Amino acid sequence: MDFSQTHFELFGLPATYALDRERLDAAYRELQNTVHPDRFAAQPEAEQRLAMQWATRVNEAYQMLKHPVNRGVYLLSLQGIDALHAGNTRMAPAFLMQQMEWREAIENARAQRSPDALDALTDDLRAVHRRIETQLGDLLDGVRDYAAATEAVRQLRFMDKLIAEVGDVYEELET
Repeated sequence: MDFSQTHFELFGLPATYALDRERLDAAYRELQNTVHPDRFAAQPEAEQRLAMQWATRVNEAYQMLKHPVNRGVYLLSLQGIDALHAGNTRMAPAFLMQQMEWREAIENARAQRSPDALDALTDDLRAVHRRIETQLGDLLDGVRDYAAATEAVRQLRFMDKLIAEVGDVYEELET
């Protein structure tokens, strides 16, 4: 095995945002079977350490590729772009306005203790998330507009956090 491989090369996949999740999962299981530290328990310490390094590398690569935001961040990093750089706070004004509306809707649902309002909001958020994911795939795999893809990654990251926040409000309402 070669530690200089990209995550995509490690799993024998093309370096694209559009990903065959079944192929990724199958390649992950196969690699885990090959490098799992338990298989090297009777080997010398150096081989055990190497197996542990490989198992860690395989796990990290899998986690990176299976999640849409992380995969987008990783693909941009292969182009030398740090999509989540703290100094990059640029977002479309319309998206910023929408963020404020979503946050207000969360607070209203919380104040009204309304699971129905949260359900509707969750549906909206997931639909927007899917739309941005599709757009990100087009930007990365099609037109290769890395500046726009960087903003799409940042938007997806925000959407993930907002969806998690709605989940927290559901939990609050249950108690």
